[in-house]
Amino acid sequence: MDNAAMLAYLRSVVLMRDRVPSFHEYPFNLPAVAALDGLHFHPKVTYIVGENGMGKSTLLEAIATALGFNPEGGTMNFSFSTEETHSKLHEYIRTVRGVRKPRDGFFFRAESYYNVATNIDRLDAEWSFGPPIKDSYGGKSLHQQSHGESFFATFLNRFWGNGLYIMDEPEAALSPFRQMALLRRIHDLVQEDSQFIISTHSPIVMAYPDSVIYKLTSEGVEESSLEETDHYMITKEFVNRREAMLHELFADDED
Repeated sequence: MDNAAMLAYLRSVVLMRDRVPSFHEYPFNLPAVAALDGLHFHPKVTYIVGENGMGKSTLLEAIATALGFNPEGGTMNFSFSTEETHSKLHEYIRTVRGVRKPRDGFFFRAESYYNVATNIDRLDAEWSFGPPIKDSYGGKSLHQQSHGESFFATFLNRFWGNGLYIMDEPEAALSPFRQMALLRRIHDLVQEDSQFIISTHSPIVMAYPDSVIYKLTSEGVEESSLEETDHYMITKEFVNRREAMLHELFADDED
């Protein structure tokens, strides 16, 4: 293994297939899990992409939980739980760490970020010693900002560098302009010895050049280039052939 891979905070994960009770039951029957042996992560940025239902979020959640993050998101110090909905997949995953330990870390998941923001406000209301937690997120309650603003405030203020950042669909509330700003933020943090593992549907977010893209399909997991992803090809086709694609899309209404 080369030196760069050794310096990654998280080098790989392995599914302990011999311990899986049944590949006919959730979450082991998900296409991405059923065909999974292991994943090797890029020391800078790894993308996990694919259609809905392939198991991206479930896989990312399991990786984060196996590392010690709260399944609903946040730092490793967050222990709140609003509802036990995460799978048991993390119990069957073995993580292979690098020679270095990250000094920072965050599991960002758009789906449950409201719960993270609520927990921060609750902790600040109960805590009377030292600065409030919201100061680490820009100094303003995340609930007092728009969805997109609160997302970006976290990326900008709470991600400190020298960290391992796991992000599930961070583009969910971001405009294309903000997605490009996120890409720049990722680059800045990579320059500060950070590693990212990102699940995304956005061709903009998945465009970081020094990265690897894993595409989840019904056949399993395969490495891909940006240009080979459905997200990129469909977006490009729509931009270049919008009228023709709309005509095909609405063809039944014109009969």
